[in-house]
Amino acid sequence: MNAKQRKVIYRIMPYTILTLIGICFILPLLWVLVASIDSNAMQSLNLPHRLTEANYVDVIRNHGNQRAFLIGLIMSGGQAILVVILGLLAAYPLSRYQLKYKKSFMLTILFMTSLPITAVMVPVYQLFLSIKLYDNIFGVILFYVASSMPYGIWMLKNFMDSVPSDLEEAAWVDGASVFVGIRKVVAPLMIPGICTVAIFTFSGSWGNFFVPYILLQRPENFPASLKLYQFFGQYGMVDYGKLAAFSVLYAIPSVVMYILSQQFMSKGFGLQGGTKG
Repeated sequence: MNAKQRKVIYRIMPYTILTLIGICFILPLLWVLVASIDSNAMQSLNLPHRLTEANYVDVIRNHGNQRAFLIGLIMSGGQAILVVILGLLAAYPLSRYQLKYKKSFMLTILFMTSLPITAVMVPVYQLFLSIKLYDNIFGVILFYVASSMPYGIWMLKNFMDSVPSDLEEAAWVDGASVFVGIRKVVAPLMIPGICTVAIFTFSGSWGNFFVPYILLQRPENFPASLKLYQFFGQYGMVDYGKLAAFSVLYAIPSVVMYILSQQFMSKGFGLQGGTKG
């Protein structure tokens, strides 16, 4: 084998491997899409003999599914809002003031972002039982907020560093308080960063199965991530058509958030130059 042939192989091999990996991911997604409109969906991937929207209609009209989606939106949306508000208040002194233990605190936050949730679920479960927050939707939201705060503070602090302090000082001269400066000067210039943090925290809790599975007990409190699991245990035979339709509907918020995150992340990286121009 000469050098030219080796060069061609080395150039083609990465694309071949990536293509095989892509096929492995595409086939399950293709099954979900096809099965969701198949009146007789099975485990195997087959072309449907008759297309139908009945699977989607049945899933959407089911009151239990509606409640599960609503609970999931309340949990994820409530977490995103609280993380942004509390993260802004916590990130402000870290960004604007010279604190004695700021470096140690930031390193601690960085360490906490890498701490797996599974490592703390046993003591959290015991804690929720003792403070009567077990099987409580609000309690799950609080845990989501607590587990996302290190990431939120770290990200918002980095975005806030790119906002010039001169603009805020000008607002102080005009009589604005610190909180007014944050709300009317700092926060508007951090919209891409705020949206990025909100989107990532929302997506993380929306797709979370483990936490609500441990901290919730009654089926009427289950979010959509747990309702998806119930398709495998409620009946002797799984209705794959409805399962696939539910999966497609469940994936829509994550897909939308991913598209929005790409837009806001690109804006966020150019925030500093934009505010100083």
